[in-house]
Amino acid sequence: MAFIAVALICAIFADFEITTVHPWQELTRLLHGVVTPDFYATDNLGGALAYTLAFALLGVAFGNVFGFILSLLFFSRIVRTGCAFVRAVHELFWALIFLQLFGLSPLTGILAIGIPYAGIIAKVYAEILEEADPSPLQAMPPSTGRMSAFLFVRLPDAWAHFTTYSMYRLECGLRSSAVLGFVGLPTLGFHLESAFSQGLYSEVSALLILFYLIIASMRVWMRRFALPVYLIGAAAILPWGLSFTADNIWRFLTHDIVPYPLRAAPAETGETLARLNEWLQTMLFEQALPGAAITIQLTMIALVCSGLLTLLFFPLISPLLLGRSARTLGHTCLVIIRSTPEYILAYVLLQLWGPSMLPAIVALALHNGGIIGHLVGRYTEAITLRVDACRGIRRYAYEILPRVYRQMLALLFYRWEVIMRETAILGILGISTLGFYIDSAFADLRFDRAVFLILVTALLNIAVDIISRQIRARLRLQTRMERQ
Repeated sequence: MAFIAVALICAIFADFEITTVHPWQELTRLLHGVVTPDFYATDNLGGALAYTLAFALLGVAFGNVFGFILSLLFFSRIVRTGCAFVRAVHELFWALIFLQLFGLSPLTGILAIGIPYAGIIAKVYAEILEEADPSPLQAMPPSTGRMSAFLFVRLPDAWAHFTTYSMYRLECGLRSSAVLGFVGLPTLGFHLESAFSQGLYSEVSALLILFYLIIASMRVWMRRFALPVYLIGAAAILPWGLSFTADNIWRFLTHDIVPYPLRAAPAETGETLARLNEWLQTMLFEQALPGAAITIQLTMIALVCSGLLTLLFFPLISPLLLGRSARTLGHTCLVIIRSTPEYILAYVLLQLWGPSMLPAIVALALHNGGIIGHLVGRYTEAITLRVDACRGIRRYAYEILPRVYRQMLALLFYRWEVIMRETAILGILGISTLGFYIDSAFADLRFDRAVFLILVTALLNIAVDIISRQIRARLRLQTRMERQ
């Protein structure tokens, strides 16, 4: 109730205005394009699909390898803090940083996905190992070494959970890979942005259909024995010929990201400190705090709206509430909703409604409501009802909802940090969140400002993650569903 109250207060001051002249006319054109996809309009479509898969596979593989290593060291405060920081920065922000270091080389896309995913995977794998059944360890001979105990007792017990989560992370990697096209990498997002900007909605429809098919068929084409072949093929097709220089990297790390007052012409210490103080005040009061306020405002509204949509979405795939035909249709709808990255969905809605908070809130709520609704709907499959259980709306309200409500809350609070990360990057589309100021700083080549604001974004996400974990612990909300 407190979160709902905060969201209502935020909504009072939110900008929900539709600024486009003919939104319904544009929506009609979009719907016409959806039903008339043009699969031959995109040049080098096969290459865009291949690059999307390649960046996702290599980025997730990088994240898995280093995330697994870090999970074994997760008892260290330094490792936990480092992982919290890298996962708090969105992939698009990492891509903007690496673009300055490596340009449009494959390293930019691979590292932009792999580094934050390593932090996420390290946390999840460490929790899986921590929650594993301790009884096999108690049955080992006293002389068993630590490495043998890990390889032959702890790892086999956790391996199935590792592979399941890796498949989910690959699905996320495909979405991230597609979105990286919006910053110039040659993935599907690059062609989507071009088609959207020209109003070529039939081409947009074809690109999205292919993207949905790749994700929907992932369990068919993703096989363990084929993984080495996929990784070698992914590395082979990427354009590694693009070059970058060590001088540019060194200049960026030692000069460009240093606050301007510290790298300006030499001055006395007192004058330098005065300039630095002025720079910090400008950054805090003109960019960081206004951007953080809008980011928090959007996040709170989107979080509550995601919960409300979850209440509507999870019955669509619940066998306790709908028949097989209706569930098939509901499952299809949820696959489309949760497979569409928030960034792309917000971009579509911005074309229809204009720049305001409304497209961002709707995009975030739909995507996260679809994900949580899918998980909660799957959870209802394990619920057994009495033979004389009531039906219809009463079954939903009095039999099903009370049993899944705590799991739904756990997932909502778990997604809170994710919603905050996504809200920040939506500023790149013109909404005045922290991402708006970060993108403007990169566009003006003021990298010191961009890095400072990215640090603010990371700290904000870390704070939300800490609060979320405390709330889940206080309410004793289960967390095992969160990794499904």
